[in-house]
Amino acid sequence: MSRSKALQYYVVARLLLAPLMLWTIVTIVFLLLRATPGDPIDAILGGRAPEEVKAELRERLGFNAPLWLQYVTYLGKLLQLDLGTSLSASGKSVWSIVQEHFPATVELAVFSMAIAVIVGVAIGIFSASRPGTIIDASGRLFGIISYSLPMFWVGMLLQLIFAVQLDWFPAQKRFPEALPPPETITGLFTIDSLLHGDLGQFFTSLYYLALPSLTLGILLSGIFERIVRVNLKQTLKADYVEAARARGVGERRIIMAHALKNALIPVITILGLTLASLLGGAVLTEVTFSWPGLGNRLFEAIVERDYPTVQGVMVFFAAIVVIASIAIDVLNAYIDPRIRY
Repeated sequence: MSRSKALQYYVVARLLLAPLMLWTIVTIVFLLLRATPGDPIDAILGGRAPEEVKAELRERLGFNAPLWLQYVTYLGKLLQLDLGTSLSASGKSVWSIVQEHFPATVELAVFSMAIAVIVGVAIGIFSASRPGTIIDASGRLFGIISYSLPMFWVGMLLQLIFAVQLDWFPAQKRFPEALPPPETITGLFTIDSLLHGDLGQFFTSLYYLALPSLTLGILLSGIFERIVRVNLKQTLKADYVEAARARGVGERRIIMAHALKNALIPVITILGLTLASLLGGAVLTEVTFSWPGLGNRLFEAIVERDYPTVQGVMVFFAAIVVIASIAIDVLNAYIDPRIRY
């Protein structure tokens, strides 16, 4: 079977498996929410509301129905791309909540990913090019520490140092409350301010974005540092690299023009896998920095036991991870001709 034909079969198989993966996630989230203690009706009305009012609301929301019927009803709405209606946001649809808060998460994720890739790849190259030295050991230590540190703890620590003690950055929020935010086009403040030609709003957006994106980006950079360091070390031992050295090619040119290109191929694969970590880290980062993104809204919905919002946001996040994973795999297969399916 030719490589292109095998790749087509692989893509079709992944696309057919994607709904199964989403169904599994939907089912797990649905069951876990209903297995946790507490009553969403109490979260909406309060514990002192009359029982008849609670019973009426429970009946209206369908919580009195058997669990299997609630599940089937939810799946039916989901097949119609209806994520439901929020229980805690005055009847607002979950789709409108996603549209309102997701741009802030995208902006944080894009800048954090850029920082993670730049920092991780740079340290990985610097470390792998000096094997057995203290620089190599320091790079290895950086990768281990940055990947293992709790996101929320680092966020609070950096807030305490750079926002409270040094007063270099704002501690919370996405834009100063005293100033009007950029007029919405994409929902991304940095992009919208540039589209309107307002550099003041652009730099203000970057200023408020700096600390949370640096926190998330540096902690995720350890993933890329470890991958680049390990693969670049292996690539530098390859025969074609030794041949280049024998021809008198400089070490810097060998690394940048020969070894690095092959060592960066696994980074593309890791980008897709990191997306899940990025979304999970974004939840903690957004809560820590009061960033008005979808992760912060998800946390609020969990606290309020807002079943439809939690389920809808989780399905939305899961769909992004599945789609990104498929896209990265296909892109990686096209870039690396050694991959066979």
